[in-house]
Amino acid sequence: MNRRTRDLVLAASLALLAGLYAWWFRADRHLLAVALVFVAPPLLLLLGVLAQRAAARFWAGVLALFWFSHGVMSAWSHRDTALYAWIEIVLALLIVALVSVPGMRARFAAKKAG
Repeated sequence: MNRRTRDLVLAASLALLAGLYAWWFRADRHLLAVALVFVAPPLLLLLGVLAQRAAARFWAGVLALFWFSHGVMSAWSHRDTALYAWIEIVLALLIVALVSVPGMRARFAAKKAG
């Protein structure tokens, strides 16, 4: 998978995550807080990824660790919304994998004979 394709999949994952949060917490009485804490970060990172900013990919990976932890906690403690939490977990893992590919390739690339 080339970088452009990886960025498009990453952007789609961030958009799906923002949409998931918007739907999941749509009836929350603290809707502004939900929008600022959960919905806005993936949308802002989505814009950065589409603008091909390396920092956006980095921060998407960092925040995906938070999203993964939130999903595990929610899946464990709130059985009524476990489906949303599992979707969040899968998207967070996908984001981590997508932003880690270049580093993993560089780390495990075959050494050139010289």
